[in-house]
Amino acid sequence: MRFAIFGILLRVAKSVHSGMKQSWVKQHTLWLWLGLLVVVSALIAGVVLAAGHKPAVPREYGYFRIDLPEPSYSRYQGAQPYSFLLSNYAVVRPHDKPAERDWADIVYPAWHATVHCSYMPVKGNLKQLSDDAMEFVYKHTIKASAIPEQMYVNDEEKVYALLFDFEGNTATTMQFVVTDSVRHFFRGAVYFNNVPNADSIAPVASFIRQDMVTLIESFRWR
Repeated sequence: MRFAIFGILLRVAKSVHSGMKQSWVKQHTLWLWLGLLVVVSALIAGVVLAAGHKPAVPREYGYFRIDLPEPSYSRYQGAQPYSFLLSNYAVVRPHDKPAERDWADIVYPAWHATVHCSYMPVKGNLKQLSDDAMEFVYKHTIKASAIPEQMYVNDEEKVYALLFDFEGNTATTMQFVVTDSVRHFFRGAVYFNNVPNADSIAPVASFIRQDMVTLIESFRWR
């Protein structure tokens, strides 16, 4: 009898143990599937986010737009032995020093630019004056990527000029000389009152260059 009861208890114990084991396996399997689901969901979310996110692209550096007016001129006739067409957006400021009484600065207040102008009478020293002017030009070769030049000839008015453009981030954007090769020698140099940056000042520099071409073409001796 005792053996029969013991056998029954043993079968019950085995049955309970088997049920517990199956329950543990089911729970373990459930947690395993839940873990895999979380991992897969995370991977899918990462792929979606990566596909929707565009890589950062650096923007090109820009400058403020400068609206320039239409060119307009009036003839300048001061106390100096020359005259020319002057931009109506510029003013002439003669020098006060007696030794520089025929010198002047052409100032563009709106664009912080100045054309420094000097005048020297020719007294058998045209070559020296020309060499000095060329020295001022070519001292900028360290910064300039190129210095193209252009000649202007007006035999009727005895006006002979040479204009130099400076390419690159140079202190000056343009220089020029005007002479009659006998009595007069005039020199001009364009400077901006800021750190040299050819790209940022390009529109204004081009505008002033056209003014200087007009100045040269309208230049007259007095």
